Order: sequence, then C-alpha cells, then structure tokens
Amino acid sequence: MQDPNLTPEIPPAVEQQPAPQAAPAGADATPETTVEVMPGLEEALRIAELKAAEHHDAWLRAKAEGENIRRRAQEDIAKASKFAAEKFATSMLPVKDSLEAALSVENQTVEKLREGVELTLRQLVSAFEGANLAEENPLGQKFDPNKHQAISTVEADAEPNTVVSVLQKGYLLNDRVIRPALVMVAKARSQ
Repeated sequence: MQDPNLTPEIPPAVEQQPAPQAAPAGADATPETTVEVMPGLEEALRIAELKAAEHHDAWLRAKAEGENIRRRAQEDIAKASKFAAEKFATSMLPVKDSLEAALSVENQTVEKLREGVELTLRQLVSAFEGANLAEENPLGQKFDPNKHQAISTVEADAEPNTVVSVLQKGYLLNDRVIRPALVMVAKARSQ
C-alpha cells in the first residue's frame, strides 16, 4: 500500500497547459478570423504575381536601355568612320588653295614658283604631322621587311642588308605602315 503522506508524482512528460479561455462576448470564432491573421494562398499568389510583374517590367526596361545603348554606340561608330578624315581634309584645304593660287598667276618666274611650291610643301608636312602621318626614309638603316619593300639588291661598300637607296619614301599612320618605302638593299661583294 501507499503511504498517505506522500503526494503522487507527476511524470515529467506530462505538462499542464493553461485552460482554454472563453472567447470575449460578441466575438465570432470562425475560420474567417484565422484568414485575417494569416494570408491565405490566394493572397500569397496575388502578392507573388505583383512582384513577378514588377520584376518583369524592370527587366523589360533594362533590356530596352541595353538596346538603346547598343544602337547609340553603333551610330557613333558609323559617324566616326564616316567623318574620320574630316580633320585631315580640313588641313588639306590650304594646300589645295596654295596650289590653285600658284597656277592662277600668269607671268610667273621660276624663283617665285619654287618659293610657292616650298611654302605649299611646308603646309602639306604640317597637315601630315597633325594627322600623325610620319615619313619613313630609311637610307642607311637596316632593311626592315615590315616597313620597307626591297626592289633589288646591289653590291655596295655598306654592310649587307642595309638600305643604300630609297626610290620612294614610305609613310606610317600612327606607327602603322600605310605605304612601305621602296628601297635597294646592299649585299656582300662577290670575291
């Protein structure tokens, strides 16, 4: 038998929960009150659709902006290509004017004609410098097949593979060959 002075032990797994409280008077304890507290599936779907539409709209705007940037870049490239020679052409106009003025003089002396041609040549050289067009005159230099075109080889006192004669000067535009120099190159004398 059990000792009447001992109280019965409650197992630890059993916890006492507070008794449910009665709803206040006039409150309706129906499932609709639960929907107000926690959004339903329809509300979650509506919110997700709004967010998806917002993201889709932002994506469309970004795509359109990217296309506009690409189109403007293509237009800029086309304009740059079309008007690339504008600066050079502008610097060539005084050269043309000088040549026309020289030809328009009726009774010209050789000295005056030469003076006018020299002035015109200085204008032309200035225009070339403004356009980064450099002259390649390799006389006495080592032959460089990247910048020179050998017409022939000749026996000469110079070291073999040296340019001994320039038949036509070459030109470089921003260090890029646009016309190679036509040269004659030295070869070793035969014994």
